[in-house]
Amino acid sequence: MATGKAIEPVDPSTLPLGTVVTNSGRVSAAKMYEPHAPELPFTPAQLAQLDEALTLSSRTTGLDFSVYLGELGANAHERAQELHGSTERPSHHVLVAVSPGERVVEIVTGEESHRRLADRGAKLAVMSMVASFKEGDLAGGLVSGLRMLTDQAGAAPRS
Repeated sequence: MATGKAIEPVDPSTLPLGTVVTNSGRVSAAKMYEPHAPELPFTPAQLAQLDEALTLSSRTTGLDFSVYLGELGANAHERAQELHGSTERPSHHVLVAVSPGERVVEIVTGEESHRRLADRGAKLAVMSMVASFKEGDLAGGLVSGLRMLTDQAGAAPRS
């Protein structure tokens, strides 16, 4: 049903480049496709802090630390165990697996890393990380958790 408004003609000479008036009187504009950058969970500064925390944790304790950020699936514990098992030295490895969308945090340790990092210490680190995650600070929570795990594991034993 018509509203009673008349469509005003458009002067094609006033249109920007890539724009044309069609036979029906509509204006059609061509635009360059610009893919948007994917949203990353961390800023470059946060990535640098996380990298520094991982490096210091590994260097201080002599254990290998890594962080996995992503979906873990229906059986998060088994998936975290798989990821841990695929590391270079699983017996000396500490994996912090976080799935923000599923609200899951798993810390998996190997034989040697478990001797030096008690379950209680890992649980305290998880509680600290979750508190930061609830405040929307994913990077800060991970850095804080890595520091706590490092403190719990202690310095590398001297050979």
